[in-house]
Amino acid sequence: MANDPICGMYVDESSSDLVSEREGRRYYFCSTNCRIQFEKPEREMRELRHALLVSWQVTVAVAALTYALHLTYGNYIMLVLAGAVQFYSGRRFYYGVLDAIRNRSANMDTLIAIGTTTAWAYSAMVTLLPSLFPEGGIYFDTSTIIVSLILTGTYLQRLAEERASTAVSSLIALQPKTAHVIKGNRIIDEDVDKINVGDMLLVKPSERIPADSIVVSGSSLADESMITGESMPVSKGRGNSVTGGTINLSGSIRIRVKRIGSDTALAQIIKIVQDASSSKVPVQRLADRISSYFVPVVVLIGASSSLLWFFVGGLTANISILVFVSVLIIACPCALGIATPAALLVASGEAAKSGILIKSGESLQKASKADVIVFDKTGTLTKGRPEITDVIAVRGYSKLEVLNLAATAEANSEHVIGRAITDKAKKLHIKIVFPKKFQYMQGSGIIAVDKKGRRIAVGNRELFEKRQFAGIDDRISGLESAGKTTLIIGVGRRIIGLVALADVLKEDSRDAVSAFKNAGYEIWLITGDNGKVAGAVASQLGIENVMSEAKPKEKLDKIAELQRKGRTVAMVGDGINDAPALVRADVGIAIGAGTDIAIQSGSIILMRNSTYDAFVAMELGRRTMSKIRQNLAWAFGYNIILIPIAAGALIPIFTVSMYKVLPLLAALAMAFSSVTVISNSLLLSRFRFTRGGSRRPA
Repeated sequence: MANDPICGMYVDESSSDLVSEREGRRYYFCSTNCRIQFEKPEREMRELRHALLVSWQVTVAVAALTYALHLTYGNYIMLVLAGAVQFYSGRRFYYGVLDAIRNRSANMDTLIAIGTTTAWAYSAMVTLLPSLFPEGGIYFDTSTIIVSLILTGTYLQRLAEERASTAVSSLIALQPKTAHVIKGNRIIDEDVDKINVGDMLLVKPSERIPADSIVVSGSSLADESMITGESMPVSKGRGNSVTGGTINLSGSIRIRVKRIGSDTALAQIIKIVQDASSSKVPVQRLADRISSYFVPVVVLIGASSSLLWFFVGGLTANISILVFVSVLIIACPCALGIATPAALLVASGEAAKSGILIKSGESLQKASKADVIVFDKTGTLTKGRPEITDVIAVRGYSKLEVLNLAATAEANSEHVIGRAITDKAKKLHIKIVFPKKFQYMQGSGIIAVDKKGRRIAVGNRELFEKRQFAGIDDRISGLESAGKTTLIIGVGRRIIGLVALADVLKEDSRDAVSAFKNAGYEIWLITGDNGKVAGAVASQLGIENVMSEAKPKEKLDKIAELQRKGRTVAMVGDGINDAPALVRADVGIAIGAGTDIAIQSGSIILMRNSTYDAFVAMELGRRTMSKIRQNLAWAFGYNIILIPIAAGALIPIFTVSMYKVLPLLAALAMAFSSVTVISNSLLLSRFRFTRGGSRRPA
């Protein structure tokens, strides 16, 4: 059984012909109305506004004829006017019933159509055949007001849903419509849908980049905030990747298209958000089971109550009819159907605007239950690249001189350590002079000769004779015991200093670990790095549970062990070499993937390189599940309390006079219930997606 993505009702895929496809996925609908809203929401809103205009104008006229004017042929006039509301403004409900019959199912339109038609038809028979109904009772005002109130509630619900889906709409709006295609010496503007992989495009300043591409020439700054959530512009030049939908800020660039259509990062983000908002969570299974039987049970309750009060309770036919109408209208399960999708839509949309992609509602529910968080080290807690942490100078040299000589030796190096040294020198505005000669010593370092003829050596202990660093051995050992890679810098046969490098912590790693600790999680660091490095990182962050030199299989086994102990485990990793562990964890969080998202491994994807976003995602899961439970409690509680009242439970207290207003109040309450669920879900948009947001209680 599939679920209608609009109202949440069950739909039998094998018999339903109300199907729509979007980006390769099939959606099934309980009614034509729902399909139109899905495919053409603007048209549906336009028709709804027109139906409302007619409905309320006629309803006011019918109410005036009922309570004020009392014309001779007033009943006949009301028959025609109420018929216009019933079968014109309310025709959408009958279309829904026909669809339900065709699909051999029942939907919420069934309850509305049966209830309002019963009130109108009974009033019509009293008007046309008064001798058969001596007790009288005209309820044209009831049928028209019910239809008007339900349409008003539907309209308000649509407005709230539009607000809830703003995040998804804004993502879709990022997709540019046209591209400047370079063909020989000409530049031709074409629809983005017509460009192909390999096409050369020109992107001017302030324009959106049409597709995922590689910069071929030119340089610029790109605003990627709408994709990653990062506010700072990113420098782009020859060879850099650019993402479709982002804004080229400063200079004209030529790009070659790498991915188009559904393969682009933006299209994948939109698909993830849409899938998450229409997905199911385990907590909703009870609601789904009840919804599948709800409509026939409600009709049975309404009919039974009406007949019992007529034959056993001695009520007149007109009051018994109102009992039936009240039960059907008050029990319409709109709120039940949208309780989960509304919260998921808001949560996934708001998260996407901050670079957090949630692949399914089930991911959020599991995140809300997690009590163990497992971190990978490299690229997760640390930056994933070495940076210089210490420069030690000896024998009369200064630190800048030591770094200058090391950078000279490494000037031609493409090794990650060599680049770290030259990058540090550039940051300190040290002029790097390329050496006259250089030689790589495999596994030990590099030897170079500068323009002054000095022999410069940069490397590990193997590159130097032991007697050369006898006086600084303790310093080397101290740096190495702290998990740092230590390079010895020598000129001629003399040691002049040390340069230590380490994969340093990300700026927000401490905040992230602290937030998880305060929230009561058990924290593990599981890394393939050696024990010294793992211990040093754990010590800096205050992580007590450490597992080092762990191969991918051993990471997976450790997570499985924690799960066997009854723990719910969230794993945070880079989504590449951590893929098996991410898949095995109850919640896999792929971090720092940027535009090359590790979609297959993580159930939650953090597009910006922020460790703290992992905590934000977990907290969002808790908040979202809280809203879903509140919505379901409201929807169930509303029906559990009000159906017995509609069925006549309060007649002994308030007498049958309560039915003069109860059907109208039922319609108003039904509309209010749906709007309440949507409004409650919209409160998730106030969630703070920043460091320092509200914390989860331990």
